[in-house]
Amino acid sequence: MQNTIRRIFIMPKMKTSRAAAKRFKKTGTGQLKRYKAYKSHILTKKTTKRKRNLRKPTMMDESNVKNMKKILPYL
Repeated sequence: MQNTIRRIFIMPKMKTSRAAAKRFKKTGTGQLKRYKAYKSHILTKKTTKRKRNLRKPTMMDESNVKNMKKILPYL
């Protein structure tokens, strides 16, 4: 007679939002890093200084972090 294998059924894993995972990274201190918007087109009317500052990544605002943790559970 075969030994019966007990299976423990757990709830399925939470899914990561792939769209968000491609746009945000977690820093060493646990903050979320994002890139700035308004850098893709209509660049002729924007000043050089403004375009230069749009290149730099910035941290996610604290008001959005709670929602981001839901859609990025394993990040």
